Amino acid sequence: MDLITKSVKGTQDVLPKESYKWQFIEGIMRQEAQAHSFKEIRTPVFEHTELFQRSVGDTTDVVQKEMYTFNTKGEDSITLRPEGTAGSARAILEHGVYNDGYPIKAYYFTSCYRYEKPQKGRLREFHQFGMEVYGAASCFADAEVICAADSIFKRLGVKGLRLELNSIGCPTCRASYHKALKTYFEGYKDKLCDTCLSRLEKNPMRILDCKSPICSEIAAGAPTVLEYICDDCRDHFEGVKKCLDAVGIVYTVNPKIVRGLDYYTRTVFEFVATSIGAQGTVCGGGRYDGLIEELGGQHTPSLGYAIGIERLLLLLESQGVKIPDAPTCDLYIAGLGEAAQLKSFGLVKQIRASTLSAECDIVGRSLKAQMKYADKIGAKFSIVIGDSELESDKAQLKNMRTGEKIEISLGDSFFNEFYNVYIASQFVSQ
Repeated sequence: MDLITKSVKGTQDVLPKESYKWQFIEGIMRQEAQAHSFKEIRTPVFEHTELFQRSVGDTTDVVQKEMYTFNTKGEDSITLRPEGTAGSARAILEHGVYNDGYPIKAYYFTSCYRYEKPQKGRLREFHQFGMEVYGAASCFADAEVICAADSIFKRLGVKGLRLELNSIGCPTCRASYHKALKTYFEGYKDKLCDTCLSRLEKNPMRILDCKSPICSEIAAGAPTVLEYICDDCRDHFEGVKKCLDAVGIVYTVNPKIVRGLDYYTRTVFEFVATSIGAQGTVCGGGRYDGLIEELGGQHTPSLGYAIGIERLLLLLESQGVKIPDAPTCDLYIAGLGEAAQLKSFGLVKQIRASTLSAECDIVGRSLKAQMKYADKIGAKFSIVIGDSELESDKAQLKNMRTGEKIEISLGDSFFNEFYNVYIASQFVSQ
């Protein structure tokens, strides 16, 4: 029979046999966020379109070409979030979280949506982990979020990542840079793509981020922003570098980094890998000191980063980094006959009430099939219950790795007896 439908192009399913890898990575990220006193924020998957037009920037590829935008039945323009920061900033502002005091430290796991040509490391639905700080202007805040990202990669065992830094200045000093860029690109107007021609008037920095090979080649010879930043921005950038030097984090200054979203100011950074092809940026971030103000709030220095989880998984796979195997079943209880199945069902419930896992038959298998299934799910121990076991209220607990058996009560002491054997086996296996 033909399938009614398949997954949408540019999306992927995370199947049960793979989801443990995501859970392991997410666990490391949560631990790191908690170590830095960040708390989780969750925002809707869609927002009013104007939020992204104002924050991300209407001259960016994201807004011009990649957003999933539609009108509701009430004729409101709604967009699936293309990134996580704008929604978080909107929520912080709308709910007055700043009243709790600064700095506000928030982290998120989110799905994002961009209409791009699907390829390795780039999907139309993708997932990010992000950490954000609101209300901190110090260079130490920049260094802290960079250190947090660096720590995640180190804890996961990632090798060969290159941290690249730049400063794109503030709106004041960037005006001089925009003027220099405009003068430079004016000389190539006959070669720029139509999109970049429109950017030339509105925001020439966006030309530096164009994916067209011709525009990219032209942009390679453009003036760099570090030649134009003001003294305050330069001092801030030097402060960030001093903080990173103090904790031994190696970086490279790359004056070509501008990031793809308009809300960035001052520090921008990327963690780049060379082992996953063209989509080598696995983490990107920086400051967005004007974002809250752009959304209608008071000036609030802010910053953060996001890690692409799909790209991170590709990187771990390409480097052969071993993710711990998924936990397996601690105990499988096979029952022969209705009375034994009922007994098994009750005992399994006892085990599950603790921190351990247990299974019994719920599909009507034979004993042979049940034991085959126990092997398949990697059960550490097994028990077979039949009429004689029900009569004596005792059964044989089998260690599935060693084959060793020990008699165990099926009565009130069942859980304690099993737990003692289980804990002892963990010490032996170590």
